[in-house]
Amino acid sequence: MLRSALSSLTLRGRAFVAAGVTAIACAVVFGQESLTRVGVLVVALPLVAALVVSRRRHDPTVSRTVWPRLLRAGESARIDLAISSDRRRADGPLLVEDTLPYALGSRPRFVLQGLGQQWERTVHYPVRSDIRGRFEVGPLTVRITDPFGLVERRRQIGGTAELVVTPRVLPLPAIPLSGGWQGAGEHRPQAFASGSAEDVSVREYRRGDDLRRVHWRSSARIGDLMVRREEQPWEAHATVLIDNRQYAHRGQGPASSFESAVVAAASVVVHLEKHGYAVQLATATGAAADGSEQALRALAVLDLTAAPTLDTGWSGDQARGGVVVAVLGAHVAGDTKALRRIRHDAGAALAVALDVEQWSAARTSNGPAAAAAPLLAIGWRAAGVGPRDRLDAAWRDLGRAPSRGGMRP
Repeated sequence: MLRSALSSLTLRGRAFVAAGVTAIACAVVFGQESLTRVGVLVVALPLVAALVVSRRRHDPTVSRTVWPRLLRAGESARIDLAISSDRRRADGPLLVEDTLPYALGSRPRFVLQGLGQQWERTVHYPVRSDIRGRFEVGPLTVRITDPFGLVERRRQIGGTAELVVTPRVLPLPAIPLSGGWQGAGEHRPQAFASGSAEDVSVREYRRGDDLRRVHWRSSARIGDLMVRREEQPWEAHATVLIDNRQYAHRGQGPASSFESAVVAAASVVVHLEKHGYAVQLATATGAAADGSEQALRALAVLDLTAAPTLDTGWSGDQARGGVVVAVLGAHVAGDTKALRRIRHDAGAALAVALDVEQWSAARTSNGPAAAAAPLLAIGWRAAGVGPRDRLDAAWRDLGRAPSRGGMRP
């Protein structure tokens, strides 16, 4: 009990004990009985306070809500804390402190006063992160003190919540893309040499078709009975590939070429999703996520890998005829075979080639054009990007110029 009481003393409480012991020692040396009584009082005060505080039992329940649970770097989220107790005795003031990772800011503190029987309080605070990642918020720490600030006891209340911070997303301009359509049967897109857009949404009449679907204008122009297609199950498919191999990047931390690659990949994912593409994310070790939200979650926690080559297992059926946008680091001769296969399977292959040497201390770069040259040579549409280059400008360049090898028919 004494050890527990001493461990809960604050700096002020320890100073009181030291002062009291010193007073008692001086009283013994100099024979001052009155000084002895003062010393005993000063020593007893923090010990009695520790005993009283230790008898206060606080077992509040905590409900934590994070809104939104998924946000982009540089944006803010709100944490709501609902703290309650079903004790039949009134509680004294409580100081509560929530646990936050360093990246989300300083720990918020709240003083809860006027707590009666079976009380409930709701508090909220904002958090913000400029770096991506998955963070755990909590648990809550309850601090109980005496009125003199001599004693402080802490107790953690279990329960945490997850907050996912995705990479920053930069706006990209719309550019013409070919390829990416997948489907079968009568819904296969058709290219007519002439005619209006109405021709694309009709097909020849088949026995059993509802006559109410007959498109008379197209029937008269073509000379055969034509009916409207009421269903278009086709969807545009795209794969965003990010090279996360360790040797392919330079620099450290948020200022590295890898973090720039993550931002570029996230920006392309969001851009393609807004323009109607079903997006999947692939990394150097294979397919990572389907859908833009899952792709952003994967990018939030993506790390470098020691894999020596690009895994192309996701190519083939998954990427055949689709749009592939690759965000690549340093190019080596061994990558050519993998990139040729991806280019062969894709309907359109675009690459943002990072000039990673500009992120290195040596800065021995030959320029962004040199970074894109190996990709242009094997039929990709490619644009080089350095740390000072704008991603939207590089993306616009990808829409202007075809690859050296031409677009795959």
